[in-house]
Amino acid sequence: MKKMSLALALVAAAVLGVTACGSASTGGGSSAAEAGGVAQTPAAESSTGEPDSSAAQGADGEKVYQIGVLQYVQHPALDKANEGFVAALDEAGIRCELEQQNAAGDQSACQTIATKLVNDRKDLILAIATPAAQAVAGQTTEIPVLVTAVTDPADAKLVVSNDAPGGNVTGSSDLTPVKEQIGLLKQILPETQTVGVLYCSAESNSILQAEMAKAACEAEGMTTVKLPITASNEIQTVVQSAVSKVDAIYTPTDNMVAAGMTTVAMVANDNKIPVICGEDGMVESGGLCTYGIDYYQLGYICGEQAVKILTEGAKPAEMPIEYLPAEKCSFSYNEDTAALLGLDLTGFAK
Repeated sequence: MKKMSLALALVAAAVLGVTACGSASTGGGSSAAEAGGVAQTPAAESSTGEPDSSAAQGADGEKVYQIGVLQYVQHPALDKANEGFVAALDEAGIRCELEQQNAAGDQSACQTIATKLVNDRKDLILAIATPAAQAVAGQTTEIPVLVTAVTDPADAKLVVSNDAPGGNVTGSSDLTPVKEQIGLLKQILPETQTVGVLYCSAESNSILQAEMAKAACEAEGMTTVKLPITASNEIQTVVQSAVSKVDAIYTPTDNMVAAGMTTVAMVANDNKIPVICGEDGMVESGGLCTYGIDYYQLGYICGEQAVKILTEGAKPAEMPIEYLPAEKCSFSYNEDTAALLGLDLTGFAK
């Protein structure tokens, strides 16, 4: 189903009721996922405190699903995951109202928003990125919760196992091809001996990928220097301190680094230090290149899972965490950064 423009959707909704997912952005930031439709309105409550079923129906009496979306922070990768989720719902013709919330990278805001979405008794909640997923999963064992942009849901204590989640949580993993990305680094920069691994030490998934990068670098005959950060205001100082110690920098799919990638690129590029990234959005923000996954497709996978849960009675407990197939990964590079560093990467592009 094609997305309607906002103006057209509002007119259609006034005449015919909800025909597709509407989107309302509230909370600590806007989302890039803006689907046309009616604005979110709170569900009315009956005298028992339960949602009034009539508030969850369209003008024709058909079910209108109430879906909450909590995105941890706004940056291109997570925005794309959000867009993919909304697109999958629209294309399936799901009638729903979306409440879009963005925590702006604030963990306490995640907890507050998660509590609100659960108390509003949403039919389903999508949590984008590990901190958001942990906040939502910690608030409910009943509402179906989909997670995306989470590298290892089992390691993050979101599911019993990635193959058999066993509870109310499932979704898609953004496990990036770390080994292949380090191999790409060595291929493009064969003289590299020391790699700085930049990551947020407060994110379990980032720690996991940093260890994977260390192992991959050692396999390629390179040594690593850990460059951990705990807050975004540390990025410039940490990267600046590394320029005399490393030949290149690698950063995995890390939310804090992704949100501050322009700062990373500014310092690294000024000092002629190539940055190999975990995903495309980082490259768009000034990193050199990546061999990475498509976050839009990750979000789309969650949208398809949502359709199965809402309309087919599928159980999250029985739905394995899904991964993007290797053939969906692709090489991308920043032409301006490559030129600045004196590198010709046209031969690597497919």
